[in-house]
Amino acid sequence: MPLRINRTRTGIQAKPSTDADLSDPALYFNREISTLQFHIRVLEQALDSSHPLLDRLMFLLIFSSNLDEFFEIRVAGLKHQQALGHDDSGADGMPPRQTLAEVSRIVHEQVARQYRLLNETLIPALEQQGLRFRRREDWTDAQAAWVRDYFEEEIMPVISPIGLDPSHPFPRLVNKSLNFIVELEGKDAFGREGGLAILPAPRSLPRLIALPPALCSEGYSEYVFLSSMIHAHADTVFPGMRVHGCYQFRLTRNADFSVDPEAVSDLASALRGELLARRYGSGVRLEVADNCPDELSDFLIRQFDLDEQDLYRVNGPVNLTRMMAVLNVVERPDLRYRTFTPGLPKSLRKGRSLFEAMAEGDILLHHPFQSFAPIEDLLAEAARDPGVLAIKQTLYRTGADSPIVSALLEAARNGKEVTVVIELRARFDEADNLQLASRLQEAGAIVIYGVMAYKTHAKMLHIVRREPGGLRYYAHLGTGNYHTRTARLYSDYSLLTADPDLCEDVHKVFQQLSGMGQARRIETLLHAPFTLHGRLVQMIEREAAHAEQGRRAHIIIKCNSLTEPKLIRALYKASQAGVECDLIIRGMCSLRPGVPGISDNIRVRSIVGRFLEHTRVFYFQNDSKPEVWASSADFMERNMFHRVEIGFPLRDRKLAARVRKDLETYLVDNCQSWLLQPDGQYRLQQPIGGGAPISAQETLLYAYAAKP
Repeated sequence: MPLRINRTRTGIQAKPSTDADLSDPALYFNREISTLQFHIRVLEQALDSSHPLLDRLMFLLIFSSNLDEFFEIRVAGLKHQQALGHDDSGADGMPPRQTLAEVSRIVHEQVARQYRLLNETLIPALEQQGLRFRRREDWTDAQAAWVRDYFEEEIMPVISPIGLDPSHPFPRLVNKSLNFIVELEGKDAFGREGGLAILPAPRSLPRLIALPPALCSEGYSEYVFLSSMIHAHADTVFPGMRVHGCYQFRLTRNADFSVDPEAVSDLASALRGELLARRYGSGVRLEVADNCPDELSDFLIRQFDLDEQDLYRVNGPVNLTRMMAVLNVVERPDLRYRTFTPGLPKSLRKGRSLFEAMAEGDILLHHPFQSFAPIEDLLAEAARDPGVLAIKQTLYRTGADSPIVSALLEAARNGKEVTVVIELRARFDEADNLQLASRLQEAGAIVIYGVMAYKTHAKMLHIVRREPGGLRYYAHLGTGNYHTRTARLYSDYSLLTADPDLCEDVHKVFQQLSGMGQARRIETLLHAPFTLHGRLVQMIEREAAHAEQGRRAHIIIKCNSLTEPKLIRALYKASQAGVECDLIIRGMCSLRPGVPGISDNIRVRSIVGRFLEHTRVFYFQNDSKPEVWASSADFMERNMFHRVEIGFPLRDRKLAARVRKDLETYLVDNCQSWLLQPDGQYRLQQPIGGGAPISAQETLLYAYAAKP
C-alpha cells in the first residue's frame, strides 16, 4: 500500500494512504542543508588517516574555500529573498528565514570543529613531520629580529592604516580581505584622540612566510603567518600611540550578480561593471578572532548590517583558504598522494593522426585516470592541418595558459574559420573569460557569448575537415570543462567521435547558438532547454513500465546534484513500480531515499576522495536494450531549463559496457562512499565482516593509468 509521508520533530513517519502525495515537502531535503552536508563530508577527509598528511590539510582548507562560495552565493541569495519579504520555499517547504537559521547552526558547529582539527590534530602531526607553524610567543630572539626586519622592509611600505573619526568613516573593505580592528589610546600628530582604527593587510603579500633555514630548528621547515607579524608590530604602525588590542577579522560579501537581458545591449560591458561591484556587495558573514572583545565585534556587526548569527569566532587565522600556499611551497612528496601518469587507450598509443584514429571508431577517455592530452592534441593537429576548414568550440572554464586556447589562436591565425562560444557568466571565471574573448577576437576568431537568458554549459568541439571523399565532421563531447589543470583533479568522460549523426547534431547546436530561428530538430543528442528534461523523464518512466510488466529494469545515475522536482517524482514512481535505482550524487540531493512505499528501492551515495567526482552519466537497463548517456548537465532546474546543455549516447556497445562497469565499481566502494539515510544524514560505508576494502578511485586509477 502506498504511504503518505509527514514531517515530524525526529524525522519522518509513514502513514498508510491509497494516494501517496509525491509533492509532500517531507519527501524533499533542503538544497542548502544538503550542500552543507557535502562540505562536511569534505571536512571529514581531513580526519581520515588513509589520506597523506598534507592532503588531509588540503581537504580542511577546501572546506573553507567551499564555505566562502556557499556564503557568497547561497546564503547571499537567501538573505536577498528575506530582505524582499519573500517567503517562497522550494520543494522541501522550508522558508528562507528558517533555512538561514539552520545554516548558521550547522556552520557554527562545523567551523569550531574545523579549527579544533587544525590546532589539535593536523598542526601537531605536521610538526612531527618537520613542518612547524611558529606562533608569536614561540619565536626565538633571532626569529623575532628577522620578523621585525621583514615587517619594516616588506609590510610597512605597503600598509595603509585608517583611523576612524568624522573625517575618516569606516572604509569599504574588499570581499574576503584580511583586516584588523585596532584599539588605540593617546593623541596623534594632529592632536586627535585615539579610538579605533582599521588596518587592512596588504593583499599583495603572502599570508604565510617561510623563515630562513638558518633560523629554523634542525630538521624543521618553519613558517610564520602574516597576521602574526602584523599583530606583533601594530604599535609600529601607530607611533606614539598605545595599542590596547589588535584583532583580525574578515567580511564575506554577496558575490552573486545577475544581468537583466532586457536592460543590456552589450553583455561584456555590463559584466565588467558588475565584476567591480562584486568586491563590495552586501555583507553576509563576519569572521573574527575568538579573543575579540564583544564591544568590538558588536561594532563590526553594526557596520556591516549583520545579525549575531552571522558572526563566527575562530581560534586561528580568519583566512584559512590562503594557507593553501603551504601546499605549493613545501616539497614533501612523502606527505602527498603518489603521482601517476594518466593512461591512453590502445587506439591512441601508435602516435598516428587523431583524425585517423577517430575515423576508425569512437574513443572514450575517463579523466583523470586517462589523459586529457588527446583533446589538446586534436586541436593542435586541427590548427595545423591544411585540410581543416573550420573549428567550433564552447568554453565555460579554461586555464589562462591553456593549450586549448593556444591551439584556437593558432588556428585563427592560420586562416581557419574559428568560432568560439564563450560563457562570460561562468561564476568566478568572468574576468578570465572576458580577457580570453579579447585575445581570440584579436587573432581573428569569431567570438559569441551564447544566448542572453541561458548560460552555455555544454562541452563540445566540432571540426570540419576536407578529405578525399568530401567534407567530414569530427567532434569532442564531454562532461567536464576544457581545463587542463582540473582534468587532473576532476573525474569526467570525454568522447572523441566521427559518428556522422552525432557530429551533425553538434553542428546544428552550434548553428543554433550563433544564429537565430526556431529550434532545429536534433536527432541523436539530448538538448537543454528543449529535449533533455523530457527525454530523461521518459526514460525513467520507461524503466517503470518495464518493471511493472516483469521485465528487467535498473537505473544508475551519476551526477553532481539532484534537485529538480519532476525528475525526483519520476524516480519515486519508478521505485514504487519496483525499479532498482542507484544514484551516485556527489553534492546536494533533495531526494529522500529509503521511505517505505515511496523510495525503498532507491539508494543514494556520495563518493568523496582524492578526485572530485564530476562525471554526469546515466544508465538505463531498458530490459534487453541498455542505454548509456553522458551529459554536461546535472539533475537541477537550472541545467534543465535555464542553460544550454547536451546529453550524448554512447552508441558503441563496448564503450557503454565499460561505463557500466565503471559505475558498478562506484557502487561497491566501501572506503569513500557515503550512503544517504532517510533522515538526511550520510553514513560512511566500511568493509563488512573483515572484507577487503574497495576504493573506486584507486581501482579506476589502477585500471586506466599508465603502469610504472
